Amino acid sequence: SSDLVMACPPASSHHLHLRLGDGLFQALQERCRRTGESISHVIRAALADALDLEHHTIYQVSTSGALVQGVYQGCVRVAELLQHGDFGLGTFDGLDGEGILLDGCCWQACADGTVRQAPADALAPFWVATRFQADHGVTLQHVSSWADLCERLDALRDNANLFVAIRIRGLFESIRYRVACKAEVGVDLVSATSSQAMFDRDNVAGTLVGFWTPSYARTINVPGYHLHLLSDDHRHAGHVLELRGQELQLELHQDNHLQDR
Repeated sequence: SSDLVMACPPASSHHLHLRLGDGLFQALQERCRRTGESISHVIRAALADALDLEHHTIYQVSTSGALVQGVYQGCVRVAELLQHGDFGLGTFDGLDGEGILLDGCCWQACADGTVRQAPADALAPFWVATRFQADHGVTLQHVSSWADLCERLDALRDNANLFVAIRIRGLFESIRYRVACKAEVGVDLVSATSSQAMFDRDNVAGTLVGFWTPSYARTINVPGYHLHLLSDDHRHAGHVLELRGQELQLELHQDNHLQDR
């Protein structure tokens, strides 16, 4: 067997002294060699999973306030994002399109209307991720508009202070979305998005991925509802502006802890 001492981050004073069997220790070392993760990270993630902590944690890169001021140079790679969640949204270096993280796979919606799987080394200046596990599910019938959807979601949320991850699956009879175009360094967000690409599509089967953010956190994230589309055939994706659908499967997941990068 092997002894392992794990120290938590410097701000904490907690240490664990573990005795592991050779098979488990070798598997741990192999995992770290394969993924580049530290031993401490793997053990913390495993403990959080066992204790149901990570499932209710939002991992966020930068803030919406920084984006508004034109700070959107990439700082975290997609490979690192995937270590902190399997669900979320964001954007890429220089506002180069919209990002969707669904079922552990990261997608990039480009301004020319194409969608591609984001490379592991792609950089993100802003991102929100979590490990999605539905706390509540319901079927939404006859959703007539974005405003109608927001009203229904308001009625289903049971807390005005917690972040909520939202996943909606179904056939969208009509949907309008936009995709940000890559911007010059230092251009503010309003100017950068003035030339964004707009798309209108009919009868799109897909998933909406996103979050509801409390108003008190407006300097951290976009307050209210923020949803991105990813179609089932991976041909359409972007920031949702308007929609209509008859039978949509909604799942809500509450997050009570925010981890900022």
